[in-house]
Amino acid sequence: MLKKIGLIIATLILIVSLTLSAGCYIEIERGTEPPAPPDTSPPTSQNTTPIDTEWEAPTAHSQAQILPSIADVVAKVKPSVVAITTEVVTRDFFNRPYTQEGAGSGWIIDANGIIVTNNHVVQSANSISVILDDGRTFPADMNTVATDPFTDLAVFKINAQNLPAATVGDSSQLRIGDWVVAIGNSLGQGIRATEGIVSRLHVTVPETQEILSDFIETSAAINPGNSGGPLVNMAGEVIGITSVKLVDVQIEGVGYAISTNEACPIIKQLINNGYVIRPWLGVGLYTVDQFVVQRYNLAVDEGVLIINVISGSPADKAGLKPGDVITRFAGQEVKDMTELTHAILAAQLGQQVEVNFWRGQTEHTTQATLAESPPPP
Repeated sequence: MLKKIGLIIATLILIVSLTLSAGCYIEIERGTEPPAPPDTSPPTSQNTTPIDTEWEAPTAHSQAQILPSIADVVAKVKPSVVAITTEVVTRDFFNRPYTQEGAGSGWIIDANGIIVTNNHVVQSANSISVILDDGRTFPADMNTVATDPFTDLAVFKINAQNLPAATVGDSSQLRIGDWVVAIGNSLGQGIRATEGIVSRLHVTVPETQEILSDFIETSAAINPGNSGGPLVNMAGEVIGITSVKLVDVQIEGVGYAISTNEACPIIKQLINNGYVIRPWLGVGLYTVDQFVVQRYNLAVDEGVLIINVISGSPADKAGLKPGDVITRFAGQEVKDMTELTHAILAAQLGQQVEVNFWRGQTEHTTQATLAESPPPP
């Protein structure tokens, strides 16, 4: 009996072993074969024709020119840059006077204390103070302040001698991509420097009253307080006067400087004459809008309304009167006061120009001979 039981157990063990062996065999048979190794041999083509069997890759013959040190440029120019603080008396909502302080920059153009800055830095200032790089402070001689709002330039003098005057460079030699450095009293916190490149040249800045068309656009950071400071090249020469920055949430690194080639003739006149001599018509102007159209029952809804005419001026001699509306000047259509002002300033001293205007319901034409602008009052 025990032999039978042992035989049955041995038989069962054999059957299980065979079943497991068969299962392994079936699993292998049902599985996929291992993937073949990738073919790393280069593709062959029967139709490829070599482009040039003797061509070789070019080799570098020299390295790019190393830029001069910006620190050296700043060290050269910084002694010529000044921080400007101003005080302007203005009035609050209740018409009470109070003093408002402002900050800007300037630079020494003459060793005897002549400073260049922007008009908007010193405009209407009751007092102007200058802090030199060595820490000395000088008040400006307010009798020497000469400004030109049309170019946003100004000059004045301090009582100091042997100052480190900056070197003026030739802005016409600039190229897009040239490195430049803006130095000034940024944010009113003292003289600091920012670097960038020339982004564009010969730019007319939009939405400004200036008549200039030779602005330098730069990526150098220009912040409040930089106005009036120098923009310099890598030789440490002033090639621009920082003036304005475009501000918008979508705009970054777009600032402008007045080129020295356009600024220097204006600066010379301000120093020599105290003002800039330009063609002059002798009228007070106002841009025509719907209010004046209805108020004066005008026949046109675009143009420039004459508010007043100075006695003996070219406009007076040409027969223009208050209430006339100028629509064309020297063959150019003018739709607002800015366009007419630019057209007058673009003319020549002594030039006779044709002026088209409306008086009441009738259009007229006259000739005006532009004279030299008188000194400011």
